[in-house]
Amino acid sequence: MTPIQDATPKPPKYPADLDTSIVLPKQRASPASSLASLPFRTSNPSLHKLFESTALTSTSRPSSGTATPTPSAGPGSILSPGSRQNGTGTPGSLRPGVSDEHRTLIQQAYAPHVVVVADKDTEDLIRGKGLDGGLLQLLRPFGESLSGKVTIRDSVGASKSYEDFGVRFVGMDQVLGRPPALEATPMRPRPVGGDVAQVEELVERHLQYSEFSAQGSVPDYLNQGEPAAQESGRSPFYTLYMRRLLSGLPMVPHETFAHPVVGVIATSSRSATPVEELRDLYNRQHQGDLRVPQWVDGLFLRYYVFIHEEETGDIAKSNTTFDAMKRHFGLNCHLLRLKGQQCISSDDDAVRLPRCEWLSASEELSEIQKQENADEFTDPTPYIPDSDVTAIKTFVRELVAQSMVPHMERNIHQWNEQILARRRGLSGRFMSLSKRWTTFGSSRSSSTSTITSSNSNYDSVGGFYRPDAPEALMRRLADYCFMLRDTKLALSTYEILCTDYNNDKAWQHYAGAAEMAALSALLSPAALTAKIRTEKIDEWIRSATYSYTDRQRSATPFYALRTLALSLELLRLRGTSATDDAARWGSRILEMNLVGPIGAALVTERISACFSIRPGLGVLKLGSRRRKAAFWAVLAAEEWRRQNKALQAEKCLEAALQLYGARTETFQGGPVRLPFDEMQHFVDELRQQILGLRLANRGLGEDDEVGETEQSLLVEEATETLDASPRAHRKSLVGAVAPNIDTGPLSPTLERMPEKDDLFEGAV
Repeated sequence: MTPIQDATPKPPKYPADLDTSIVLPKQRASPASSLASLPFRTSNPSLHKLFESTALTSTSRPSSGTATPTPSAGPGSILSPGSRQNGTGTPGSLRPGVSDEHRTLIQQAYAPHVVVVADKDTEDLIRGKGLDGGLLQLLRPFGESLSGKVTIRDSVGASKSYEDFGVRFVGMDQVLGRPPALEATPMRPRPVGGDVAQVEELVERHLQYSEFSAQGSVPDYLNQGEPAAQESGRSPFYTLYMRRLLSGLPMVPHETFAHPVVGVIATSSRSATPVEELRDLYNRQHQGDLRVPQWVDGLFLRYYVFIHEEETGDIAKSNTTFDAMKRHFGLNCHLLRLKGQQCISSDDDAVRLPRCEWLSASEELSEIQKQENADEFTDPTPYIPDSDVTAIKTFVRELVAQSMVPHMERNIHQWNEQILARRRGLSGRFMSLSKRWTTFGSSRSSSTSTITSSNSNYDSVGGFYRPDAPEALMRRLADYCFMLRDTKLALSTYEILCTDYNNDKAWQHYAGAAEMAALSALLSPAALTAKIRTEKIDEWIRSATYSYTDRQRSATPFYALRTLALSLELLRLRGTSATDDAARWGSRILEMNLVGPIGAALVTERISACFSIRPGLGVLKLGSRRRKAAFWAVLAAEEWRRQNKALQAEKCLEAALQLYGARTETFQGGPVRLPFDEMQHFVDELRQQILGLRLANRGLGEDDEVGETEQSLLVEEATETLDASPRAHRKSLVGAVAPNIDTGPLSPTLERMPEKDDLFEGAV
């Protein structure tokens, strides 16, 4: 018989840095002695706060102006508090109890990027306030969520307001693809995403800390000590995995989401010649050492900022300088008044600088390691005056609402009329066909009938289109529409781009256009029939995944994983038969080995969640997928057990038992008995192994000098925790002896598990 290890896909083993990884031992001599060997500082409150705040999603908004996180609209955990629309309430197209959190997460992830550059005097001014990262560190958290609504007009002139619109402030070093100037050691890697191994490492840290917290050493940082009402099958660690996967989008030629839309050029009242400083910074960006790569359009909108230092600056002189700036550079200017002195927590108007929600995995790992190695136990988060918070919010809102959004709307209108409208016409289609099948415009002659025209704008050697090429402008048009949430125009543009990129054999660009075409169609509020999903969306997803992996010389799992993971989430929200498609693409992630061990377990959980929400018809619930959901939940529990994550394994196994026993008559009368003895034996054995793992993590090894009474109490306590539901089979756990449980190789019953897939599918 084929063992289950062969049936379950084996994820790749990403290289891990032994100096930065935290690995908890399977068995420790005793709880007291084990604490000394842990890298976590249990008495370090700043590290505990870091694990809470870095995983915080939408409960703390910089626009609130307070240091205390504001409560979310619906219940949720720290890692997964629910969407900003409503944590538990959902749009009318969703079933009750199904959250739109991940759809909102996807919309927020693709935000316009604003590059920040300042002169030396300005950077010294901000660092004097206690912010080592300079102006970028000060502005970055306030751009992720603007205060108030932002009104955007779509391509037909209809206006719509959004409360969760934001931008990403990035440094010039990230745009140029080089380490920051302040980065003297590997402790502060550049904030660029796209590394699946780093995402796995980060979520592993949070999981280990969660397992450590569950032993009672520190409060439960997931639910803050209280049970959280969550959607069935919704893992907070999966939400964290998705957020970090989408954080810090890399700057690449085949998509323009990370390309700068606006450039902030800043100087301060400390400068003797501020106007000349602004001109010098602009010239350096245009043709100097700060020039963007050749496949990035350098003519993005510039926004000039003059920072007035309240303590030492002359406001009359600053106003005169600001008027001169507006005469030289136009109306895209702002006077920002900030205090230059450093603020401490004891000051009356002190406000904690909000933490960034969209940290890249490398940044968060660096921050965790930095605080683990710190000697002091104080919170390193800087404080700023409340007046600075108000001034920065006003600046960011004016930048976005009055300059950036109108600039993007004008470009969309211009490119739509000058380029896209011609391509939709008969002449545009004829020229596209002529470029594909004939040699119009080419000086070469060929006897073949199907050749590619030599006048293609694609640089096959460099792998990019020039920024002024029609294909590049249309890609920016589609990305601008997607970022401004005009999915209808974005979808039609991506469809045309798929044809052009396919003709030019620009496979990376073709994969990106196909990926975004599928996401635009799934984000569209229009209904999708099964025929459209099969003939268009499935084909786009399949083509994008294949082109990302098999058609590239240096294939990376990031883009293929992003395509499948986002498609899974958006298909899942469509309900009915689309949930089966979502589960199928989740299985493809495992088959293609796009994730590591942590991602494999989380995706397995998510496949179970996809099957669990499909409704059935009638009293018998015909067409539901509860048994499949339970089967995948059991596989997830086994996957977590292999990785020594007892807490997560318990949750998955309990979810499986609830799905198997939801319709039994013994719900109130005793433990649930599964229909087949071998199924019952397998589940009981898995539960015993999980219990043994829990006891081993608590320090109960074979050589422990623990009294029989104390050990029996610990076994009973663990049994009570694992048997919280009346559906649990209690007798199989009470007689278990933790030290003798084999948590290594799988038992013969577990090895025969693939043979019993039909038994699980036949369970009531």
